[in-house]
Amino acid sequence: MSTLKKFAWLSVAASVVTIVLKAGAWWLTGSVGLLSDAAESLVNLVASIVALIAITIAERPADDDHQFGHSKAEYFSAGVEGAMIFVAAGSIIVLAVERLLNPLELEQLGIGLLVSIIASVINGIVGTMLIRAGRKNRSVTLTADGKHLLTDVITSIGVVVGVGLVWLTGWSALDPIVAIGVGINILFVGGGLVRESAMGLMDATLSDEDNEAIEAVLDSYRRSGEVDFHELRTRESGVRRFVEFHVLVPGSWSVERAHDLVEKVESEIRDRLPDSHIASHIEPIEDDRAYNDVHL
Repeated sequence: MSTLKKFAWLSVAASVVTIVLKAGAWWLTGSVGLLSDAAESLVNLVASIVALIAITIAERPADDDHQFGHSKAEYFSAGVEGAMIFVAAGSIIVLAVERLLNPLELEQLGIGLLVSIIASVINGIVGTMLIRAGRKNRSVTLTADGKHLLTDVITSIGVVVGVGLVWLTGWSALDPIVAIGVGINILFVGGGLVRESAMGLMDATLSDEDNEAIEAVLDSYRRSGEVDFHELRTRESGVRRFVEFHVLVPGSWSVERAHDLVEKVESEIRDRLPDSHIASHIEPIEDDRAYNDVHL
């Protein structure tokens, strides 16, 4: 089993445990805040399963129908994650408004809060692990899943604060008010995940840092009037980077000499940016036709 799949299964396991704990906290207290927190963990479970499926698909090798691989499946998962956060936020706000209009007295708050805190600690640890693994392995799915879990932690903190204040002050309206505030806050996280997913599906260029690293390699091989590069294009698809550029060399060079240069350039780029698929095109530097397709 791959590293990414192991972390995806960890996320599923954490979601199951926290659902049980938070549902128990709601059952003990009757708090709409804790109920909304449990509802978000249920959404987390669905999102974690979607993430596991997406990672499984993304790891499939290229085939006749998908010659560039299946790595874009990760962006669908990140989009689903964001959409599920919207669902969770909406459900929290609806439940909180209903409770605000029809308040109920809460019970056994001390035990309920303790159970919720334990669930939040689990989510916090697992969420942090997923984000670190996602960034290390350049997996948008794991990163999104980790952010989702940390969003759940933020939700839980808000709920615990609200329920704790109810416990201390006896003002039951604080429970749904805090829940509404938390629901609005996590809408922004969902929006960010949806945007990130859309950018990946739209073949957005690599990060500024990655593009600068590529340019630095190309600059090191440029020789005035002899070697140059243009038409650099980059995009990202899941964990894979795609890089294209044209190589301008003297028309008198042999194919072997030009090929040796390209091999060195591409090798150095791959050293700096692992998981890069590079396509280059050799052109004679003195031929005006080599510049007809320049658009960047």
